[in-house]
Amino acid sequence: MKHNVLVIGGTGKTGRRVVEGLTQLGHQVKVGSRKGTPAFDWEDYSTFGPALKGMDRAYIVYYPDLAVPGAKEAIAALTEAALKEGLEKVVLLSGKGEAEAEICEQIVANSGLNYTLVRASWFNQNFSEGAFLDFILAGQVALPMPDAEIPFVDVDDIADVVTKVLIDDSYNGETITVTGPRKMTFKEVVRIMAEEIGRDIQYIPISIEEFKEGMKAAGLPDSYVWLFGYLFKEVLGNADNQVVSDDVERVLGRKAIDFKEYVESTMATGVWNQEVMQQT
Repeated sequence: MKHNVLVIGGTGKTGRRVVEGLTQLGHQVKVGSRKGTPAFDWEDYSTFGPALKGMDRAYIVYYPDLAVPGAKEAIAALTEAALKEGLEKVVLLSGKGEAEAEICEQIVANSGLNYTLVRASWFNQNFSEGAFLDFILAGQVALPMPDAEIPFVDVDDIADVVTKVLIDDSYNGETITVTGPRKMTFKEVVRIMAEEIGRDIQYIPISIEEFKEGMKAAGLPDSYVWLFGYLFKEVLGNADNQVVSDDVERVLGRKAIDFKEYVESTMATGVWNQEVMQQT
């Protein structure tokens, strides 16, 4: 059976991959974004209904994070609109070890909609498509929490899991936890990247306050400074976030992508060679 699916955040790390996966399977996909037709804007609840109209299912990614103020209200408004428009099911991307995100999960679970929750650990792609790319290009990765052991997860795995549970109702009501196959510290992942890329890249442990001050100095908004402080202190400091799950293998029937595999495949894109391009 083919479905009409709204992918909110369909141009983001996981969203665009989910769009590709669903399209390849023959489903009709609409990207929910401010530039979409009709537009979808998390800050304008009146856009929810028109974007959901005619859809059977939806993948929900809240930007920038379910922990930020206003997320709970927006998720509640979205689920109400989805129920009104007659959606069959929603899948929410959540954060592993985030207490604030779990409140949003409960809103979805109690909405009256069929649902699956996908809790993700920290993304491998933060080092190639996200906040830490510039650190890799500069050769110095200055981050807090040097002792945190993180089961970094690949967004390809997240997207494959989301695509599967969106269309497979046997996962209704479940919470799927997606992690990589092993726990690693920032120092360990930086060492792997340095070895594979063939460049001198150093990990420099700093305090959370030093990291936040650096973000402020870079001109980032206070909301982002708060969010990253929260993610480092509350999430990476949470013992639950340092547990490896086998849900990727359970859902997909294959091993989760290892961090080294991620680095090897990302090398082919040339994203970590940008500093060479900038110098020429």
